[in-house]
Amino acid sequence: MRSQGGSIIKKAKGRGPEKGKNEPRLNEEIRIPEVRLIDADGHQAGIVKIAEALAMAEQRDLDLVEIAPKADPPVCRVMDYGKYKYQQSKKEKESKKKQHTIHIKEIRLRPTIDEHDIEFKMKHARKFLEQGNHLKIRILFRGRQIVHPELGEAVLNRVRQELEDLAKLDRSPVREGRSLIANFIPK
Repeated sequence: MRSQGGSIIKKAKGRGPEKGKNEPRLNEEIRIPEVRLIDADGHQAGIVKIAEALAMAEQRDLDLVEIAPKADPPVCRVMDYGKYKYQQSKKEKESKKKQHTIHIKEIRLRPTIDEHDIEFKMKHARKFLEQGNHLKIRILFRGRQIVHPELGEAVLNRVRQELEDLAKLDRSPVREGRSLIANFIPK
């Protein structure tokens, strides 16, 4: 097969598309003279020649899969590789279903925020916390406001009082550059 540039492209041998690096070698891909064999029932068959192992796998209409290539001699198992891959993907999907991702929502405030504006932002904060999300409150200081951190701390205390029935402060507020940050987690 030739590409448009004229170079030859080799087709991958074996099943389907090219294998990934973490895929085990199957059947004729195994080039070692002797292997430690585990049969389809899970019993050790001992150290056998590769031709014998392939014949046993073919006899049961199964695959010879190299499961421990670094061992001396390498360990191979007779199994239905397609069924094995399917079961692995099902387990992976099941474990992903059980995972709970934590979303962190951020609300930005200024130290000179007006009363109505803080009430409006607290409605959003309550909604985020009721949904089970974590909340990050960032108080941004502009220009000369940085020399009055007590203004930002007053706003943060107000926020803490507003949200104390729904959330608790994860850790004490931290200053990062020109901002004061506090993390809240739902109770």
